[in-house]
Amino acid sequence: MMHALKILIIGLVFLAIVVALFAYRNLNYDYMNETFMDKTGEKLGFTEKQAVLDDGSVLNYGEGPANGPPLLLLHGQQASWRDYAKVLPDLSEEFHVFAVDYHGHGKSTKAAEKYKADIMGRDLVWFMDHVIQRPSYVSGHSSGALLAAWLAANNAEAVIALVLEDGPFFSTEPGRAENTFAYKGFEAMHDFLNQDEIDSYTHYSLLHDPMIEIFDRQGEGFWEKAVRGPALRYMKKHPGKIPRLWFYPPELGVNAIFELTRNVQDGTGDYDLHFGVSFYDFSWFDGFDQEETLKAIQAPTLVMQVNPSRETAPDYHDANGMLLSAMDRKDAERVCRLIPNSRYMTGFDSMHDIHADCPRQFVKAVLDFKEQVETGAFAP
Repeated sequence: MMHALKILIIGLVFLAIVVALFAYRNLNYDYMNETFMDKTGEKLGFTEKQAVLDDGSVLNYGEGPANGPPLLLLHGQQASWRDYAKVLPDLSEEFHVFAVDYHGHGKSTKAAEKYKADIMGRDLVWFMDHVIQRPSYVSGHSSGALLAAWLAANNAEAVIALVLEDGPFFSTEPGRAENTFAYKGFEAMHDFLNQDEIDSYTHYSLLHDPMIEIFDRQGEGFWEKAVRGPALRYMKKHPGKIPRLWFYPPELGVNAIFELTRNVQDGTGDYDLHFGVSFYDFSWFDGFDQEETLKAIQAPTLVMQVNPSRETAPDYHDANGMLLSAMDRKDAERVCRLIPNSRYMTGFDSMHDIHADCPRQFVKAVLDFKEQVETGAFAP
């Protein structure tokens, strides 16, 4: 009897340790790569710098060692240059990396008048001319892919080759955008800024986030029981803090959803919600014709697209026809038809952020692409 009791006690202690370690990892995981420079970046030779443009605006960026041709990295929305942390070690062995916080993000200028593709594109041309000062490879993710395409079309002599990572081409246009998952998020940002009842965007998004519909497919009230309820209780106990739920590992992405709500307006982060609003009211696209831009690109181009999710396969839409991805297969095919020297690549099991979710695949794809460009072996 005593022997069985000892085994039970040992088992319970072991289980408690496992649960404690599990919770500790989930609560302390570096979801936004905030410790990249402290733990890895400086050892790799990265430095964080700021370039001041002629009008006084600032572009913050991370620069790696000069181990090859320049590579300009343009992150996706609600992120910063550190979003590339998982791939920077390998990329910096073959490239001279310049990863930029474009306006509205990170430590770069926050000014609504800057939130237009043409204006941001011209500022990035200035950056290429005055900071990089050599022709570069350019890789952009999501809205960064839109900017990368703009650069390849409007600063062609400075772009060696182009990587478009799951860019929202055509799905961001009026008439299409309104029925996309991303647009619902921009709508929530707009509505939050135009109300005065809730002063926390994280709190507001827990009530109105488009993820609610996706989560509640798991069962009636799943979002309330498993996400919103625990998150709001956390916020009540920790005022001003972004929720961290101990029982969700990073791989499930729930705590990452909370992290993406960080913003300038309520003092929790560096993302300006007005940037998202510029996609809601389409002002970001003033003077930016996506089809004409893509047709003007002559650089070798790799077009990356994620696999459809389990819920939508083989399509990218839900049962109600809402686009849950950046673009669907027809959009990707259209991009490749418009860019004469392009190649399509998929096979990435990622919701959207390929370089973060599939870092090894992303690095291999980019380095293979670089080799093909340099040897003249790249072919559509």
